Amino acid sequence: MIFGMVLMLFWAGSYKMTAQGAEGIIPLVSNNPLISWHFKLFGPYVGSDIIGLTEILSGVLILTGLFKPQAGIYGGAIAVVMFFITSTMVITTPGSITRVNGMGYMSFLGLFLYKDVLNLGVSFYLISYFGKKAV
Repeated sequence: MIFGMVLMLFWAGSYKMTAQGAEGIIPLVSNNPLISWHFKLFGPYVGSDIIGLTEILSGVLILTGLFKPQAGIYGGAIAVVMFFITSTMVITTPGSITRVNGMGYMSFLGLFLYKDVLNLGVSFYLISYFGKKAV
């Protein structure tokens, strides 16, 4: 679980530091009141770089937590904040919910964002896991 989370954070974080990755998250970030200020302050490319670096930092801290549990707690806490914000994007991003015969369903975009609800749970678990090792 730890290595899967770290791999995902490294991969997603490094992708956000590309032009294509930055452009891909513009509609997600711009429509979310918890983080839309970020792109207004830094612009989409620098803002996306900062988000990517934050993901990589979280991954490094979680990986370091295998040897120094306190670092894993910090990495998990960063991940909780990140995944909480991205989990709310299911609600705030236009097109993430679609209606079929009056019933609301998650679109492919919504399902893509929903994975971060699961990652949020894993992040809480990692804080607990490293917390037990730290004492």
